[in-house]
Amino acid sequence: MPHLWASIAEGVGAPSNICVDAALALRHAYGQYGIRSELQPVDLSIRSQHGDTEVFRTSEQSWSEDGTVFHGHCLLVLPDSQRMVDVTVEQFAQIAALQQGPLVGRTTHASEEITAGELLPPRTQMLLQRGDLLLRYTVVDEPLASLLNDHQPYVRLHVAKHHSAGINLASLMLLALRDPEVIGRARQAPYPRLRALLRVVADADHQADEQRDFRFLAPDRDGQERWLRLDEIPLPPTTPAAFPRTTGIEGTPARP
Repeated sequence: MPHLWASIAEGVGAPSNICVDAALALRHAYGQYGIRSELQPVDLSIRSQHGDTEVFRTSEQSWSEDGTVFHGHCLLVLPDSQRMVDVTVEQFAQIAALQQGPLVGRTTHASEEITAGELLPPRTQMLLQRGDLLLRYTVVDEPLASLLNDHQPYVRLHVAKHHSAGINLASLMLLALRDPEVIGRARQAPYPRLRALLRVVADADHQADEQRDFRFLAPDRDGQERWLRLDEIPLPPTTPAAFPRTTGIEGTPARP
């Protein structure tokens, strides 16, 4: 999904909070499949393999005084699979020049031992190679809640857009996963919610509504076929709920 997001966002332009917007949208997309993910603010140092010169470094992670611009960088961490995703790593020109797309790595290579299911503690470092560049991510000391929680003004203002973008991204990914050459492997994924969604939409018609939201022709709770968004499709009661399961934002309850 990170590469799908990048292909959709290409040419649209990079908003000031591109890493926050991308990570929050992707968080909802993963969440529809029952995959937990969390934003993690980080410092990023980029060094050339042929010298000691530091090419770039973020610092002083903070929001602007009016709360509309995030000064810093953030990742999306998937604690249960011990992976991290930097979906907007190509906002940095020297990395974009390599044309390798979003970065996905394992947190098992962090400077501190990380147990599955845990977030990265402050000051944890991860080293990843990309082309001739060495990327060093350092988890910032600033508490996550004060930077990227659901009550931060920018995050709260755009919660509906991030949610909608994530649902649409997950829907587009399902269209790719139901391809005859792919669906067999997708059905073996260790995510019960993803497998349940695939059973419903494997052969379902789809369309985009007036708001450009993807909808599938699927049975509602009364068994009547209707055009439903992915997060509106009823699933068996034993299916794990989508993430995030509680948002802390009025009007956006967790969906079954």
